[in-house]
Parts: sequence; structure tokens; C-alpha cells
Amino acid sequence: MSTRALPPCPSSPNCVSTQATDEGHAIAPFRYRKSRAEAKEALKTIVQAMSRTKLVEEDESYLHYEFTSLLLRFVDDVEFLFDDTTKTIHFRSASRVGYGDLGVNRKRMEEIRSLVGDKL
Repeated sequence: MSTRALPPCPSSPNCVSTQATDEGHAIAPFRYRKSRAEAKEALKTIVQAMSRTKLVEEDESYLHYEFTSLLLRFVDDVEFLFDDTTKTIHFRSASRVGYGDLGVNRKRMEEIRSLVGDKL
């Protein structure tokens, strides 16, 4: 089993994480019912259909994507960590530069949540 952990969010408000404990950064994880492999493939299909995404790293229980903004080409890092014991997908979405993100990271993750629906 991978012992990988998601990095903590910085103090700036341009990051959300299922492992954060403060209200400004915390967000609920995704749950899955299928096998980890099936849930991961379903999530990959959803994320890859989104605009300007690139898969940069993957292992059996981890996915790391780069999302590039349309206008200023800012890059956000989105990481997913699958916990098979609790059937939970933890994630972190954070801007690489700047301070505020106008809620973009949280909106993105809630959009993915709605797209995921019952597909996992």
C-alpha cells in the first residue's frame, strides 16, 4: 500500500484539500463503490474530458494532473489519492502561483464531484 500523502495547503486561500482541517481549505472527499482500479479509470475519463488538463504522474493509488487556465496560462496542481481501506478519494487542488484564486480550485473540485456522481 502506498504511504503517499497529499502536501498540506499553504496559508493562502488558493488551495483546497480533503485533508485540511480549517474551513477555508477543507473540502469533502469523494467516495467510491467500485474497485479502486475501476474508480480510478472512471475518474481519469472524467478529468481528461475537461479542458486543458494533463496527467503528469500516476501510480496504482495516485493521480496528479496539471490544469492550465485559459487566459493567463496559470497552472494548478490537482492530486487524487485513493484509500482502498475506506473507499475514499482524497484530493488537493492548488494554484502554483499567486495568492487568491477567486474560488477556482474549490469550484473545479465541486464540478468534478458533480460529474463523478454515481460513476465511482
